[in-house]
Amino acid sequence: MSAPRIVMVSGGARSLGAAITRRMLDDGHVVSVGVRSPETVAEAFPDVGPDRLRAHHFDADIPETADSWVAATVASAGAPDALINNAGILRMVDFTRGDEADLDAMWNVNVKGPFRLIRAALPHLRKSGRGRVVNIASTDAKRYRDQTVSLGYVVTKQALLAMTHAVRFAGWDEGLRGTAICPGAIDTDMIDGIPGVTPKAQRLQPETVAEIVSLVLSLPNQASIPEIVANTRLEATI
Repeated sequence: MSAPRIVMVSGGARSLGAAITRRMLDDGHVVSVGVRSPETVAEAFPDVGPDRLRAHHFDADIPETADSWVAATVASAGAPDALINNAGILRMVDFTRGDEADLDAMWNVNVKGPFRLIRAALPHLRKSGRGRVVNIASTDAKRYRDQTVSLGYVVTKQALLAMTHAVRFAGWDEGLRGTAICPGAIDTDMIDGIPGVTPKAQRLQPETVAEIVSLVLSLPNQASIPEIVANTRLEATI
């Protein structure tokens, strides 16, 4: 296992985000969680003290909270050397369903939020010599499966994948690495009731995805993994 890090996790108080936060804590890292309601972090992790876990306000719909969360992390815990962009939303949008408000909402949370956070944290990630950005994407980042999926969601996750590749170019010589984790269906309430989704018994558990995040943060600079796909269904190419 690599030396402990200061890790920022967006949306880290519930569901997949909570599993990632818990795994980061178990791995010995100090975690800064960015959420819309910081009080939910203490409720989700009542057993963890402020020396290991800090909660700060971050809302992808409020651009300035990206800078303020990074600044608050530096002030309270130190300069971050890992950023996990976990926060994401799903709205059913395609050429016949949903509207532009739904598309804009996904673009703000799934694309602009990570973009702003990477931009704000970049000086610290470069300086650390082992900076890591982990973006929680989706198998939808790798292809358009069929008409049961949300085209709007696919578009945002493919944009997030492109952003991940750009991270390495933003600081390769300084040890900055980026990885997009592209899981299939995860057993969370975000996908419940959506037609065509993987049956519940066949979905990934949040803890499994958190384990992949843990692996990425444990690797040295010489092992750069731009993408990790963990599919829940048989497909020809992923």
